[in-house]
Amino acid sequence: MNINADRLAAPSAGLPELSPEYDPWDPIRSLRRYGRHVLTSVEFTVSNLCNMRCEHCAVGYTLAMSEPEKLPIDLILKRLDEVEHLETISITGGEPSFSEKTVREYIVPLLKYARSRNLRSQLNSNLTLDYGRYEMIAPWLDVMHISYNYTSVEEFHRITFGASPHPPSRETAARLYERMVDNAQRLAKGGLFVSAESMINYRTHRDIVRIHRDIVEMGCRRHEVHPMYPSAFAASLPMLSRAEMAAAIEQLIEHRDPNVWMLFGTLPFYRCSPDPEERRLARRLAETKGVTVRNDPDGRNRLNVNVFTGDVFVTDFADVPAFGNIREERLDDIFAKWLDGPLARSVNCHCPEAGCCGPNLLVKSMYYADVDFTTRRALADA
Repeated sequence: MNINADRLAAPSAGLPELSPEYDPWDPIRSLRRYGRHVLTSVEFTVSNLCNMRCEHCAVGYTLAMSEPEKLPIDLILKRLDEVEHLETISITGGEPSFSEKTVREYIVPLLKYARSRNLRSQLNSNLTLDYGRYEMIAPWLDVMHISYNYTSVEEFHRITFGASPHPPSRETAARLYERMVDNAQRLAKGGLFVSAESMINYRTHRDIVRIHRDIVEMGCRRHEVHPMYPSAFAASLPMLSRAEMAAAIEQLIEHRDPNVWMLFGTLPFYRCSPDPEERRLARRLAETKGVTVRNDPDGRNRLNVNVFTGDVFVTDFADVPAFGNIREERLDDIFAKWLDGPLARSVNCHCPEAGCCGPNLLVKSMYYADVDFTTRRALADA
């Protein structure tokens, strides 16, 4: 099946092509347009099921062997109708496509809704299921987002089942790995925008260039790179120093494929830093063609909705409790309530000259617990 023709026929074909110049998930765009943060993106957690148990999974403790009934899709679409400035929809899990029923009754309707409203869409998947599952989704999808942190089948086996009490055999893991790579290649050849995310962590920081080359060979149009932060399963893993993280980023910039969009996110390096080396790295990232640093959407222009309970969170993996529920409230009203709270205000900073919205809550908690970013500005020599 060539999915490209189906995608180009969809309404969102009239939007600009996704590129370093057009990233609708970045809250800096809506901040510049409206002069304040507004809700332009909604993420849905549609599954707590997953066929893997990755050692670094940021939602690991929510994964289950079975799950309750979901809210009616009509209620979910009604709440989306009410979001005035909506631009993007994201779908996550667990493995969102684990259940074919979830694909038919929730994922495809959400993606068709996005097409009808001229919104961009993204699905976060491990791509290890049968290709037919993704073939159902691809004609309506803008971005297939996968994780890729491996240099071999052995690494894949060790990492993706690192938190499993009963990991499968190497042979079973090898089949999943090969299927993931094959699915990514087929979807990319069919015209779908495949974006692979890698973490910089204790396993990957020395191999990140090799990982990048594998991602390029799969046909991915974007390589996303984020540091690993201590959430859920990852809380028990060794953490990198900022210097080790910076060294890995420098290596990647130096040896990356210039034809593939390199997107960094949730980095702890800012143009307001008192450290000149960190300012130099931030400047290099900003000035390198084909490289972008996405401001974190969570809590700035995006909320996460749990489709089982209706609870609304700032993100799917933070410890911040729910602060609203779509059963009773509009999403724009919940977002306004969040922005007016002390947590949101503590990281609500903006340096227009640096195109920066400051750290998210995880970054601030880990590296800058005693720093008030609302009093800092990008330094002129940066």
